[in-house]
Amino acid sequence: MQSYEQSLQQTREFLLEHDDYLVVSHVQPDGDAVSSTLAVGWLLSCLGKNYSMLNEGPIPKRMEYLWHADEIINLAASEQTRKYSNVICVDCADFQRVGLTQCYFADDALIVNIDHHPTNNGYGLVNLIKPDAAATAEILFDLLKVFGIEWDIHIATAIYTGLLTDTGGFRYANTSPKVMAAVSELLALGVKGPELAETLLEEMTLAQVKVLNRALNTLQLSPEGDIAWVHVTPQDMLDCDAANEDLEGIVNYPRNIRGVEVGILFKVIHEQAVKVSLRSAGKVDVAALAQTFGGGGHTRAAGARIEATLEKVIPLVLEEVKRHL
Repeated sequence: MQSYEQSLQQTREFLLEHDDYLVVSHVQPDGDAVSSTLAVGWLLSCLGKNYSMLNEGPIPKRMEYLWHADEIINLAASEQTRKYSNVICVDCADFQRVGLTQCYFADDALIVNIDHHPTNNGYGLVNLIKPDAAATAEILFDLLKVFGIEWDIHIATAIYTGLLTDTGGFRYANTSPKVMAAVSELLALGVKGPELAETLLEEMTLAQVKVLNRALNTLQLSPEGDIAWVHVTPQDMLDCDAANEDLEGIVNYPRNIRGVEVGILFKVIHEQAVKVSLRSAGKVDVAALAQTFGGGGHTRAAGARIEATLEKVIPLVLEEVKRHL
């Protein structure tokens, strides 16, 4: 198995040798997915390469300040038809996480897989994977260094955004000395850290407050008080005029209750499908738990989609959590 340094060089060589790329990230993109997509786009533009950036849905409005964010094509509102032979997947723990964008991969597409999830199975021809990285943006920080391209405020802000969001504002256990050293470099380049923290971590839309209120009204705890969960329905989303991005962070509320080891958000997609978001205080590896349902993620933050009714999914997941506890 090749080293991380060798993977960085292999990725560099691939990007230099090929052209006409499609850059994609996972469905319902978060800060790391969006910033990583744009960081790759920035790199390709510096290399004089042709590329398109695509996602199955829209990017969160609060990230529209990022370099060329408006160029990430929303598949749902696009007339995209062509297929690409060179594809770069960022922050996708498994191939299915690219969603419907895979329809635009040529049958013989060469895939570069850049990711930091421990559950990633190395589905690319080139796999640049670092499970102990705080974010995919951290891996891209290293990759950009390999190219030796002069950084500007745009790329610095993109990388900082990925690090800021995937470390929970530098509060999570993945906030390593390496992350803070990178942050120091980025701030020296002029990144406005406090402003980004306010925009990405503090500000809430009215819809977000309303849907949070709905979710907290469903709060339940296990008899032992070590599992807490909430749920949100399509009707809740409709009544609150909420988008998927408005659900971000809600799962932390049940998890933050004193004594709770695992917090869960059940988001009903439709009558026969539920998205399950899991957060752990540390005792339970929720990535391993999520994998039992075909999902994945990190030790303390993971998720899965289960094709069943909410009434069936809740006891199913709770039973599995208890087993891991």
